[in-house]
Formats: sequence, structure tokens, C-alpha cells
Amino acid sequence: MLITLLGTGTSSGVPLIGCGCEVCHSVDFRDKRLRSSVHVAVDDLSFIVDTGPDFRQQVLRLNLLQLDAVLFTHEHKDHTAGLDEVRAYNFRSGQDMPVFGRPTVLAQLQREFSYVFAEKKYPGTPRIRLHEITNTPFTVRGIPVIPIEVMHHTLPVYGYRIGDFTYLTDLNAIAEPELEKVTGTKLLVLDALQRDAHISHFTLDQAIALAQRIGAEQTYFTHISHKLGLHNEVEKELPPGIRLGYDGLQIRL
Repeated sequence: MLITLLGTGTSSGVPLIGCGCEVCHSVDFRDKRLRSSVHVAVDDLSFIVDTGPDFRQQVLRLNLLQLDAVLFTHEHKDHTAGLDEVRAYNFRSGQDMPVFGRPTVLAQLQREFSYVFAEKKYPGTPRIRLHEITNTPFTVRGIPVIPIEVMHHTLPVYGYRIGDFTYLTDLNAIAEPELEKVTGTKLLVLDALQRDAHISHFTLDQAIALAQRIGAEQTYFTHISHKLGLHNEVEKELPPGIRLGYDGLQIRL
């Protein structure tokens, strides 16, 4: 399995128009973050979790020629706005794109991309096949996927576990039964927005505490705001086995 962090930032990430902070002026490429998304390649399957506004830029940068499915964590625009760009993969494969999400997510996609699901479609619109999922395991072309429900303030969000990899973004709470699903994971990618308290995201300290409790062999933080600080400086504060993610990071399991 090859994991690629396509984006590790947030809509309050970098660069910000008119922001004069040191992160926004950093020349370290690791401080330049696109919206959070991850690519997973396992066996001959290639799929992405979330298609934010930067989706096209991310797949071009990765030179991703094959995409077999899209999984959505939740319906916020910074995770869904790039869905239209899957049309390029329709053209390449000649197939509809399977899209997996909870009912509220699929309903939101049908509203925001109504032209995709219209009875009479404009030529060249994306071809999408919706798959409704619940908080029970499912498969994507034979690959088992375990949803993990977390809370993003009052909004339920799905993280996903695929084999020994777990991806948890946009959360500030996780119930014990859901946390048990993460037990034994080797690679964890986890939300860590900023240092100060936030209504719907883990702070750095909260993320460290949860990562240490889970005890994965390696944890990378994602959904990082410019408020967290410089990559190089923050990494010096982190315990062993915990690091900041960055756009383009690849990890093989």
C-alpha cells in the first residue's frame, strides 16, 4: 500500500491574502499546504479520500493517471468542491466514477452538482455512480474499508481505515467504540489544526494526546492551519513517532 498526502492544509491555511505571518512568507515547501486529501494505492486499486478545491492541482502534481473511486469524509466545500474534475478520469477509463459517502454527503453533492445528476445531461459532464455507506464496513473493488465516525463539532464525519492505515480528519471528538476500530493501526493521519482551542478541530496538544493513546507506529498530522507555526519549528516539539504531514509526502506500508 502506498499512501500519498495530496494536501495537508485547510481553508484557513496558507497562503492567505494579506497575511503577514511567518508561515505565509516561509520558503519551506512544507509550509505551502493545499486542502486536505489523501491518495491510497493498494494492489491495482487507486482511490482518493475527498476532492477539495485543489483536487485538479493535486492530481496533476502527482501525475495520477488512474483513479478508481472517491470516498468522502463529509460535505464541507473544502472537501467536495473539486468533484467536477473527475471527468478527466471518465474520459480515460470510459467508466462512471464510483463515489462513496454517507446519505447527507451524497444529498449535498446532488444539490451542488445538480447538472451531473440531471435527467438530460449536458455533453461532457462528469459521470458519477453514487454509493451510500453507513457506519459499517464496505468494500471498494474488493478492498475492505472500515468507516470510523468522528464528530466535527455537531457534524458527523467519517474517517476510514484501510488495512493498517487510518485517516481521521476534521474532528474534535471520537467515541470509545469508534476509537476501538483504530486499535493496532500502524499508520495514522490525524487532524491537528492549531494551538488554540477550536470549536470543531483538535488542537496540537489534543492531537498529540490522542495519537499517543492510539499508539500507531507512525502518526502524521494534517488539516494544518497557518496558525500552528513553521513546519521545521513545530516538528522539534513533537514526541517520537509523531510528525507533521506535508503535501506530497508518501508512505509505503
